[in-house]
Amino acid sequence: MNSENLEFSIGQQIVYPSQGVGKITDIYEQKVDGKMIPYYEIHIDVSDMDVLVPVEKASTVGIRAIVSAEEAKAALESLSDEIEPVTSDWKLRYQMNLDLLKKGSVSDIASIVRCLYHRSKVKELPIQERKLFDSARKLMEDELSFAMGISLKEAEDMLHAKLEPLGALHEKKAIISVDDDDDEDDEFADDSNDSDDDDDDSEDSDDTSSDSEDDEDDEE
Repeated sequence: MNSENLEFSIGQQIVYPSQGVGKITDIYEQKVDGKMIPYYEIHIDVSDMDVLVPVEKASTVGIRAIVSAEEAKAALESLSDEIEPVTSDWKLRYQMNLDLLKKGSVSDIASIVRCLYHRSKVKELPIQERKLFDSARKLMEDELSFAMGISLKEAEDMLHAKLEPLGALHEKKAIISVDDDDDEDDEFADDSNDSDDDDDDSEDSDDTSSDSEDDEDDEE
């Protein structure tokens, strides 16, 4: 195996966007269809599991080195950037952010965290989006920790401090409407309320009829 073709080395910390921050624990070849294929063995911290990735496909799946401390700080600062309006169609929003996660740069991950945190302050996220937000946030916290040489708790606190001001700003800012799947439950709730109102009106009508009959009896 030619080490000159290797982008990463044993013991190096890396980011595998769809899996988490990990460490190259071994590099070896396996015979596949009669050919010797070099693989990276990567231990993923968050899931405590080992994965094998063909060396030639590492860049395709987004595996990259941990960023520098300066890049990590810039990504952290970007969480305070002005929030742009996002679509209220959660399926479209989910796909857009999933594509960003697959690209996997630290700025892309920060963008996902900022977008979904703000959206969560406007309306509760669907389950899939909540999982995507949690994954992106954890990925960013882990990379900040390694890149800046700080504890995970410190990284979590720094990220939290940047996000909290967002929750207080413009929570009702205009949202681009595409196909508001988020509001389907609200529509059903409105129908239910209308039905209840009809029942109330019916009961009021019965009471009025009863009062009228009582008046007639009094006249007799």
